[in-house]
Amino acid sequence: MELSSFDFLKQQDLPAGALYMVATPIGNLGDITLRALHVLNAVDGIACEDTRHSAALLQQFGIHKKCLALHEHNEITGAQTVIQYLSNNERWAYISDAGTPGVSDPGARLVNEVQKAGLRVIPIPGASAVSSAVSAAGSVMHSSEGRFQFLGFWPNKAKERDALMQDISSSKKASLFFESPHHIKETLTLLAKNLEPDRQLLVCRELTKKFEQLVALQAQDVANWLVTAESLKGEFVIVVAGRSSNSDEAPEHSSLILWANALSPYLGSKEIAAVLSQTLGLTKKEAYQVALDAKSE
Repeated sequence: MELSSFDFLKQQDLPAGALYMVATPIGNLGDITLRALHVLNAVDGIACEDTRHSAALLQQFGIHKKCLALHEHNEITGAQTVIQYLSNNERWAYISDAGTPGVSDPGARLVNEVQKAGLRVIPIPGASAVSSAVSAAGSVMHSSEGRFQFLGFWPNKAKERDALMQDISSSKKASLFFESPHHIKETLTLLAKNLEPDRQLLVCRELTKKFEQLVALQAQDVANWLVTAESLKGEFVIVVAGRSSNSDEAPEHSSLILWANALSPYLGSKEIAAVLSQTLGLTKKEAYQVALDAKSE
């Protein structure tokens, strides 16, 4: 199947003097998009988080372009080089080692510098470990109505770890983070000790790869699973369900009623619910009930 047979790709607008942030596979090469291949074939050059790593990907698809190393240690200076090329009306792409640039990968500072220079940045979406995990999280995501917070990589420092653990434990939104195989056992054990026994987790290992594994657990089952797990090798994505509302949360409810009463002279119940949901982390159902309770008082 040749790329040239897809006429809609030929109609794709590819402005010159623009930076294309291109998502690449997180493991399975089949997840490269047709649009990504089209863009990578069309640009004048490709900035890469690791040119050696990306060379194998580009070679696999027969893409031969000049490449520039641009990683977390030279992102600002590398960005200036890219800006020079863009200022000469060239098209450049940026790819990280895997997945969508800027998602716990370099890219954000590059984009910021390019935009400050008044140049255009165009996202080319594709594979992401975050969206892959969320799409398969089922009941772990359901309790928070699909709302979640992405926390990046699990921190190594104890103080940062404690703060993050408190955030995960208290949040009504689902929490998602990355972890390495070197610390996964310690991290899951810590989660199990700090979460309610019935709090749900989804452990994703080696997403999209040959030995992909997704395991749904409750916190109370983590210790046994760690003993019997067939492997703890590979890259992990962990999704933790949000905290459930309990009937003994009357003080918090009273505080929410005060918020709703303050808004009621200006907004209707649906609008009040939307504000409470977006700013205070409530589900839509919880927020609407608070709005109704406030109106009935």
